[in-house]
Amino acid sequence: MKSVHIKNSKEEFTIGKIVCVGRNYAEHAKELGNEIPDKPVIFLKPASAVIHSGEKIIHPDYGNELHHEVELVLLIGETIKNTNIAQSEKAIIGYGVGLDMTLRDVQNELKKKGNPWTLAKCFDTSAVISGFVLKKDYQLKDDEKLELKVNGAVKQSDSLKSMIFNPAEIVEYISSIMTLEKGDLIFTGTPAGVSRVNRGDKLEAKLGEIAELVCSVI
Repeated sequence: MKSVHIKNSKEEFTIGKIVCVGRNYAEHAKELGNEIPDKPVIFLKPASAVIHSGEKIIHPDYGNELHHEVELVLLIGETIKNTNIAQSEKAIIGYGVGLDMTLRDVQNELKKKGNPWTLAKCFDTSAVISGFVLKKDYQLKDDEKLELKVNGAVKQSDSLKSMIFNPAEIVEYISSIMTLEKGDLIFTGTPAGVSRVNRGDKLEAKLGEIAELVCSVI
């Protein structure tokens, strides 16, 4: 079983499911030629896809265009279903930064055929996460910057204010579709600037000054 590590604590949370939000930054939707959604676009990743900062992303052999997507990740702390905004905000107990690694060429082919994105999104090592900060230790201001560097060059950089749907709205919507449980993670979408990475590349991601991760591609 995969776990979430809490910064400056021995506390851990076993990861249940991973719910991901697509197209939550307008400029990212535009760069991929997608319409801006009126509701969150959601998909799932298995917990088996998770690796932690310092581990290696394994480039799958069945795709050629592996893209980085840096994201704010929410940690859910209680079981909820059909919540309102206030309840949704309360259910979020921690924050981290993550990478939703995506085989873009595979995804594009799947989209053309009207098939799910599973092969492009759910491979082992496709969900990289940092250590998490609990809300009781840090209150998110929504102006924190997400940043991703590849080999030292900044590729993605934007404020959380640019999200179309904020964290509480995302949780409220997901809870109307499925039950969320303690230990579930929510990847909240990526800003513009996604690009291809290659074997040997070093990736560094940051969420303001509260969370960071480093990994490499093999």
